[in-house]
This record gives sequence, structure tokens and C-alpha cells, in this order.
Amino acid sequence: MIPILRIFSVEKAKEFYVGFLGFKVDWEHRFEENSPLYTQISLGGLVLHLSEHHGDGCPGSTVFVKVTGLEACHTELLRKNYTYLRPGIETEPWNAKSVQVIDPFGNRVRFNEYLK
Repeated sequence: MIPILRIFSVEKAKEFYVGFLGFKVDWEHRFEENSPLYTQISLGGLVLHLSEHHGDGCPGSTVFVKVTGLEACHTELLRKNYTYLRPGIETEPWNAKSVQVIDPFGNRVRFNEYLK
């Protein structure tokens, strides 16, 4: 399963997903030069599709991602000093810690690490 997240600006999406979160762009597709972008990005084993196409995804979606090493990832995010977001670590009632980031389009990526 690969989640599709709706985006409205390629520049802002790349600033957030590549610059801030550290994803890499795997491929990009446009039907023609001036058409909407559809792209795949990845970070480790996490793969997301980002789309400017109307009807692909719903702005404000949430992707829940299980991770290990959450605190180190959180520290690295804060070091990047991203202008628009300084996420914290939350303790969850389901015996986990999480870091939630919100992209410029209202989509959320919730990184979750279960405690032992």
C-alpha cells in the first residue's frame, strides 16, 4: 500500500518532504509539460506518492508510520531549523511515543514508536 497525498505546490512539497524530512525523489511524472505533477518519494522503507491532480488524495489526510529510533529522528528534525514547524514528542495512550509533522497542505505524517 502506498498512500497518495494531495499537494498544491511542487516547490513547497519539495522544501518540506525533501529538505526538511529527508525524503528522496524516486521519480516524477507529468502527462505534458504544463500538467499536474505526480511523484514518488521515499525515506528508508517508507514510500509516498504526492499528487497535484484533482481527485487524488484528500487534503488533510494522515499517514501513520511505525518507526524505531524516534528520539534521534526528532533531534535531527529540530537541527534542520525548518521555519514552519517545530514538532514535539508526544506520549500516546497506546504505549507509544510519536512525532507528528504537518505538511504545507494540511497532510499529517505521524511517526510512531511503540515502547517495550
